[in-house]
Amino acid sequence: MTGLDGTLFGIALDEIKAALSRIDEREVDAACALLAGAGKILVHGCGRERLQMDGFAMRLHHLGLPVAVVGDMTAPPVGPGDVFFASSGPGETSTVLALMRVARRAGATVLLVTAQQRSSAADLADTMLLVPAQTMADDRGSQRTSVLPMGSVFEGSLFLLFEVMVLKLKILAGVSAEAMRARHTNME
Repeated sequence: MTGLDGTLFGIALDEIKAALSRIDEREVDAACALLAGAGKILVHGCGRERLQMDGFAMRLHHLGLPVAVVGDMTAPPVGPGDVFFASSGPGETSTVLALMRVARRAGATVLLVTAQQRSSAADLADTMLLVPAQTMADDRGSQRTSVLPMGSVFEGSLFLLFEVMVLKLKILAGVSAEAMRARHTNME
């Protein structure tokens, strides 16, 4: 292991770049179209994935899209015409699976971002956005491919993926940078 001489940064960046380069842009475009046309968007993730989903929800708000974070006291109910956007890198997160079932029963469309193409969560999703990156599901033994711990490659990839999705959604929604900035909180 090296210090801050750039070697570890370079390796980490290469790992995230490799994951992002394997994302199917058609899936990204389909996810953006789904979100742009949603009545309401409710997002959820667990742990560090939750942090990425929260950041994406903030940007969706800045775009003027009707978004809420599951678990917040002001989150509305989900139903037909709405999108439940869940993150489960390993594809077996019990809380995410339970909420996907609730959203499906309520008639919402379930959009999943995951690293596992074959998983319980993938089976429940209406639409999937695959980010082929190491998660806690495959970070041990011969499956381990990253120097980063557990799901860090997936989580880092989510940040950049969501920023690109914001750019695409900005165009789809016809939103200016000034309009986004006007929706930023002044309560800081």
